[in-house]
Amino acid sequence: MRIGAHVRVGTGYEAAVGYARKLGYDALQFFAGNPKTYRVGAIDTPALQRFAAARVQAGIAPAVIHTSYLINLASEDDKTVAGSLRLLKNDLAIAAVGDVAYVNTHLGSYGTRARADGFAAVVAALEDALDGIAPDVSLVMENSAGAGQLCGGTIEELGAFVRAIGHPNLRVCLDTAHTWAAGYAIDSRDGVERFFELVESELGLERVVMFHFNDTQIELGGHRDRHWHIGEGRIGIEGFRAIVAHPGVVGKVAILETPGEEDDDARNLRAIRTVLDGVAA
Repeated sequence: MRIGAHVRVGTGYEAAVGYARKLGYDALQFFAGNPKTYRVGAIDTPALQRFAAARVQAGIAPAVIHTSYLINLASEDDKTVAGSLRLLKNDLAIAAVGDVAYVNTHLGSYGTRARADGFAAVVAALEDALDGIAPDVSLVMENSAGAGQLCGGTIEELGAFVRAIGHPNLRVCLDTAHTWAAGYAIDSRDGVERFFELVESELGLERVVMFHFNDTQIELGGHRDRHWHIGEGRIGIEGFRAIVAHPGVVGKVAILETPGEEDDDARNLRAIRTVLDGVAA
Protein backbone atom coordinates (compact mmCIF):
# COMPACT_ATOMS: atom_id res chain seq x y z
CA MET A 1 0.00 0.00 0.00
CA ARG A 2 0.91 3.64 -0.41
CA ILE A 3 0.39 5.66 2.77
CA GLY A 4 -0.42 9.35 2.92
CA ALA A 5 -2.18 11.85 5.14
CA HIS A 6 -4.32 14.94 4.98
CA VAL A 7 -2.04 17.97 4.67
CA ARG A 8 -2.65 21.72 4.86
CA VAL A 9 -2.11 23.80 1.72
CA GLY A 10 -2.87 27.19 3.29
CA THR A 11 0.80 28.17 3.24
CA GLY A 12 1.26 26.98 -0.33
CA TYR A 13 1.28 23.80 -2.35
CA GLU A 14 5.07 23.51 -2.27
CA ALA A 15 5.06 23.68 1.52
CA ALA A 16 2.46 20.90 1.63
CA VAL A 17 4.65 18.70 -0.56
CA GLY A 18 7.65 19.53 1.63
CA TYR A 19 5.73 18.50 4.74
CA ALA A 20 4.65 15.21 3.15
CA ARG A 21 8.18 14.51 1.98
CA LYS A 22 9.65 15.36 5.39
CA LEU A 23 7.42 12.86 7.16
CA GLY A 24 7.86 10.20 4.48
CA TYR A 25 4.39 10.00 2.98
CA ASP A 26 3.81 8.27 -0.35
CA ALA A 27 0.58 10.19 -1.05
CA LEU A 28 -1.39 13.16 0.23
CA GLN A 29 -4.90 14.53 0.61
CA PHE A 30 -5.91 18.20 0.86
CA PHE A 31 -8.79 20.66 0.77
CA ALA A 32 -8.72 22.58 -2.51
CA GLY A 33 -10.63 25.44 -0.89
CA ASN A 34 -12.18 26.52 2.40
CA PRO A 35 -14.16 23.43 3.52
CA LYS A 36 -16.68 25.56 5.41
CA THR A 37 -17.92 27.86 2.64
CA TYR A 38 -19.86 27.50 -0.59
CA ARG A 39 -17.67 30.12 -2.29
CA VAL A 40 -15.33 29.04 -5.05
CA GLY A 41 -12.48 31.07 -6.49
CA ALA A 42 -10.68 31.17 -9.80
CA ILE A 43 -8.58 28.12 -10.55
CA ASP A 44 -4.86 28.94 -10.32
CA THR A 45 -3.57 26.79 -13.17
CA PRO A 46 0.14 27.69 -12.87
CA ALA A 47 0.15 26.96 -9.11
CA LEU A 48 -1.58 23.63 -9.62
CA GLN A 49 0.85 22.67 -12.36
CA ARG A 50 3.78 23.48 -10.06
CA PHE A 51 2.09 21.42 -7.36
CA ALA A 52 1.84 18.45 -9.72
CA ALA A 53 5.50 18.80 -10.75
CA ALA A 54 6.62 19.02 -7.11
CA ARG A 55 4.73 15.83 -6.27
CA VAL A 56 6.34 14.01 -9.16
CA GLN A 57 9.78 15.14 -8.01
CA ALA A 58 9.01 13.98 -4.44
CA GLY A 59 7.55 10.65 -5.57
CA ILE A 60 4.18 11.44 -3.98
CA ALA A 61 1.21 9.83 -5.70
CA PRO A 62 -1.69 9.70 -5.82
CA ALA A 63 -3.05 13.03 -4.64
CA VAL A 64 -6.58 13.31 -3.29
CA ILE A 65 -8.90 16.30 -2.90
CA HIS A 66 -11.32 16.01 0.01
CA THR A 67 -14.42 18.03 -0.79
CA SER A 68 -16.10 20.55 1.49
CA TYR A 69 -17.98 19.30 4.53
CA LEU A 70 -20.94 21.40 3.36
CA ILE A 71 -21.72 19.15 0.42
CA ASN A 72 -25.16 17.57 0.68
CA LEU A 73 -26.36 15.98 -2.52
CA ALA A 74 -29.43 14.50 -0.80
CA SER A 75 -30.90 17.74 0.52
CA GLU A 76 -34.49 18.69 -0.15
CA ASP A 77 -33.32 22.29 -0.55
CA ASP A 78 -32.54 23.10 -4.19
CA LYS A 79 -30.10 25.86 -3.22
CA THR A 80 -28.10 23.45 -1.05
CA VAL A 81 -27.88 20.90 -3.85
CA ALA A 82 -26.91 23.57 -6.38
CA GLY A 83 -24.19 24.89 -4.05
CA SER A 84 -22.99 21.36 -3.37
CA LEU A 85 -22.73 20.58 -7.06
CA ARG A 86 -20.87 23.82 -7.69
CA LEU A 87 -18.31 22.86 -5.04
CA LEU A 88 -18.00 19.31 -6.31
CA LYS A 89 -17.58 20.31 -9.95
CA ASN A 90 -15.02 22.94 -8.99
CA ASP A 91 -12.95 20.32 -7.14
CA LEU A 92 -13.20 17.98 -10.13
CA ALA A 93 -11.97 20.79 -12.39
CA ILE A 94 -9.07 21.53 -10.03
CA ALA A 95 -8.20 17.84 -10.00
CA ALA A 96 -8.05 17.75 -13.80
CA VAL A 97 -5.70 20.74 -13.90
CA GLY A 98 -3.49 19.59 -11.02
CA ASP A 99 -3.11 15.91 -11.94
CA VAL A 100 -5.08 14.85 -8.86
CA ALA A 101 -6.37 11.31 -9.22
CA TYR A 102 -9.23 11.27 -6.71
CA VAL A 103 -11.90 13.68 -5.48
CA ASN A 104 -13.28 12.18 -2.28
CA THR A 105 -16.68 13.31 -1.05
CA HIS A 106 -19.29 12.68 1.60
CA LEU A 107 -22.76 12.38 0.08
CA GLY A 108 -24.83 14.19 2.69
CA SER A 109 -28.02 13.45 4.62
CA TYR A 110 -31.54 12.61 3.53
CA GLY A 111 -32.91 14.73 6.35
CA THR A 112 -36.65 14.22 6.78
CA ARG A 113 -37.33 13.08 3.22
CA ALA A 114 -38.05 9.48 2.25
CA ARG A 115 -34.81 7.59 1.65
CA ALA A 116 -35.98 6.48 -1.81
CA ASP A 117 -36.49 10.11 -2.84
CA GLY A 118 -33.16 11.12 -1.38
CA PHE A 119 -31.41 8.21 -3.06
CA ALA A 120 -32.82 9.26 -6.45
CA ALA A 121 -31.65 12.84 -5.83
CA VAL A 122 -28.11 11.70 -5.01
CA VAL A 123 -28.02 9.54 -8.14
CA ALA A 124 -29.08 12.51 -10.27
CA ALA A 125 -26.49 14.79 -8.65
CA LEU A 126 -23.66 12.28 -9.06
CA GLU A 127 -24.59 11.73 -12.69
CA ASP A 128 -24.51 15.49 -13.21
CA ALA A 129 -21.07 15.75 -11.58
CA LEU A 130 -19.71 12.82 -13.60
CA ASP A 131 -20.89 14.25 -16.92
CA GLY A 132 -17.73 15.35 -18.71
CA ILE A 133 -15.35 14.29 -15.92
CA ALA A 134 -11.69 14.11 -16.97
CA PRO A 135 -10.73 10.52 -17.83
CA ASP A 136 -7.88 10.44 -15.28
CA VAL A 137 -9.99 11.74 -12.38
CA SER A 138 -12.26 9.58 -10.22
CA LEU A 139 -15.16 10.82 -8.11
CA VAL A 140 -14.90 8.84 -4.87
CA MET A 141 -17.81 8.26 -2.49
CA GLU A 142 -16.79 7.89 1.16
CA ASN A 143 -18.75 5.64 3.48
CA SER A 144 -20.34 7.36 6.46
CA ALA A 145 -20.72 6.37 10.11
CA GLY A 146 -24.44 5.96 9.38
CA ALA A 147 -25.83 8.38 11.95
CA GLY A 148 -29.45 9.37 11.47
CA GLN A 149 -30.25 9.82 7.80
CA LEU A 150 -26.66 10.01 6.51
CA CYS A 151 -26.10 8.56 3.05
CA GLY A 152 -23.67 5.74 2.43
CA GLY A 153 -23.62 4.22 5.90
CA THR A 154 -23.86 0.70 4.57
CA ILE A 155 -21.89 -1.16 1.93
CA GLU A 156 -25.19 -2.22 0.39
CA GLU A 157 -26.24 1.41 -0.18
CA LEU A 158 -22.88 2.33 -1.70
CA GLY A 159 -23.25 -0.66 -4.00
CA ALA A 160 -26.73 0.51 -4.96
CA PHE A 161 -25.31 3.91 -5.98
CA VAL A 162 -22.62 2.23 -8.08
CA ARG A 163 -25.15 0.00 -9.84
CA ALA A 164 -27.67 2.79 -10.41
CA ILE A 165 -25.06 5.07 -12.01
CA GLY A 166 -22.69 2.59 -13.62
CA HIS A 167 -20.00 5.15 -14.45
CA PRO A 168 -16.42 3.80 -14.52
CA ASN A 169 -15.07 6.93 -12.80
CA LEU A 170 -17.34 6.53 -9.77
CA ARG A 171 -15.25 4.88 -7.05
CA VAL A 172 -15.35 4.26 -3.30
CA CYS A 173 -13.26 5.18 -0.24
CA LEU A 174 -13.66 3.10 2.92
CA ASP A 175 -12.94 4.92 6.16
CA THR A 176 -12.06 2.46 8.94
CA ALA A 177 -13.47 4.61 11.76
CA HIS A 178 -16.73 5.08 9.86
CA THR A 179 -16.84 1.39 9.01
CA TRP A 180 -16.56 0.45 12.69
CA ALA A 181 -19.08 3.08 13.77
CA ALA A 182 -21.53 1.78 11.16
CA GLY A 183 -21.42 -1.64 12.81
CA TYR A 184 -18.80 -3.62 10.90
CA ALA A 185 -16.47 -5.44 13.31
CA ILE A 186 -13.07 -5.01 11.66
CA ASP A 187 -10.96 -5.59 14.76
CA SER A 188 -10.07 -9.20 13.94
CA ARG A 189 -9.04 -11.33 10.98
CA ASP A 190 -12.43 -13.05 10.80
CA GLY A 191 -14.29 -9.75 10.99
CA VAL A 192 -12.13 -8.18 8.30
CA GLU A 193 -12.61 -11.22 6.08
CA ARG A 194 -16.40 -11.01 6.44
CA PHE A 195 -16.32 -7.30 5.73
CA PHE A 196 -14.29 -7.66 2.55
CA GLU A 197 -16.53 -10.50 1.38
CA LEU A 198 -19.46 -8.09 1.66
CA VAL A 199 -17.52 -5.37 -0.17
CA GLU A 200 -16.70 -7.78 -2.97
CA SER A 201 -20.30 -8.95 -3.34
CA GLU A 202 -21.91 -5.50 -3.16
CA LEU A 203 -19.29 -3.25 -4.78
CA GLY A 204 -16.48 -5.28 -6.25
CA LEU A 205 -13.09 -4.61 -4.72
CA GLU A 206 -11.95 -2.94 -7.94
CA ARG A 207 -14.32 -0.06 -7.16
CA VAL A 208 -12.53 0.64 -3.87
CA VAL A 209 -9.54 2.78 -4.80
CA MET A 210 -8.63 4.24 -1.43
CA PHE A 211 -9.00 3.98 2.32
CA HIS A 212 -8.99 6.40 5.20
CA PHE A 213 -7.09 4.74 8.03
CA ASN A 214 -8.35 5.96 11.40
CA ASP A 215 -8.83 4.21 14.70
CA THR A 216 -11.75 5.23 16.90
CA GLN A 217 -12.87 5.13 20.52
CA ILE A 218 -16.54 4.93 19.54
CA GLU A 219 -18.33 1.70 20.42
CA LEU A 220 -19.09 -0.74 17.60
CA GLY A 221 -22.19 0.49 15.79
CA GLY A 222 -22.10 3.80 17.67
CA HIS A 223 -22.78 5.81 14.46
CA ARG A 224 -20.51 8.67 15.44
CA ASP A 225 -17.64 10.05 13.36
CA ARG A 226 -14.71 10.28 15.76
CA HIS A 227 -11.15 9.54 14.61
CA TRP A 228 -8.33 8.37 16.86
CA HIS A 229 -4.70 7.30 16.68
CA ILE A 230 -3.77 4.11 14.85
CA GLY A 231 -3.79 1.09 17.17
CA GLU A 232 -4.96 3.09 20.19
CA GLY A 233 -8.70 2.65 19.75
CA ARG A 234 -11.23 -0.14 19.40
CA ILE A 235 -10.05 -1.35 15.99
CA GLY A 236 -6.57 -1.75 17.43
CA ILE A 237 -3.34 -3.04 15.97
CA GLU A 238 -4.83 -6.48 15.33
CA GLY A 239 -7.59 -4.94 13.26
CA PHE A 240 -5.21 -2.88 11.15
CA ARG A 241 -2.89 -5.87 10.78
CA ALA A 242 -5.80 -7.90 9.38
CA ILE A 243 -6.83 -5.07 7.05
CA VAL A 244 -3.39 -4.49 5.51
CA ALA A 245 -2.85 -8.26 5.17
CA HIS A 246 -6.01 -8.63 3.06
CA PRO A 247 -5.52 -8.95 -0.72
CA GLY A 248 -8.23 -6.33 -1.24
CA VAL A 249 -5.89 -3.52 -0.19
CA VAL A 250 -2.93 -4.49 -2.38
CA GLY A 251 -1.76 -1.61 -4.57
CA LYS A 252 -4.19 0.89 -3.08
CA VAL A 253 -3.68 4.06 -1.08
CA ALA A 254 -4.53 4.74 2.55
CA ILE A 255 -4.83 8.30 3.86
CA LEU A 256 -4.39 8.93 7.57
CA GLU A 257 -6.91 11.38 9.05
CA THR A 258 -5.81 10.97 12.65
CA PRO A 259 -5.96 13.92 15.08
CA GLY A 260 -3.10 16.14 16.21
CA GLU A 261 -0.14 17.97 14.77
CA GLU A 262 3.23 16.97 13.29
CA ASP A 263 4.37 14.74 16.16
CA ASP A 264 1.06 12.86 16.03
CA ASP A 265 1.25 12.58 12.24
CA ALA A 266 4.72 11.06 12.51
CA ARG A 267 3.62 8.69 15.29
CA ASN A 268 0.61 7.42 13.34
CA LEU A 269 2.69 6.96 10.22
CA ARG A 270 5.23 4.93 12.22
CA ALA A 271 2.43 2.82 13.65
CA ILE A 272 0.93 1.88 10.28
CA ARG A 273 4.37 1.37 8.71
CA THR A 274 5.23 -1.03 11.53
CA VAL A 275 2.03 -2.94 10.85
CA LEU A 276 2.79 -3.08 7.12
CA ASP A 277 6.37 -4.19 7.73
CA GLY A 278 5.19 -6.93 10.09
CA VAL A 279 2.73 -8.27 7.53
CA ALA A 280 5.35 -8.20 4.78
CA ALA A 281 7.99 -9.98 6.90
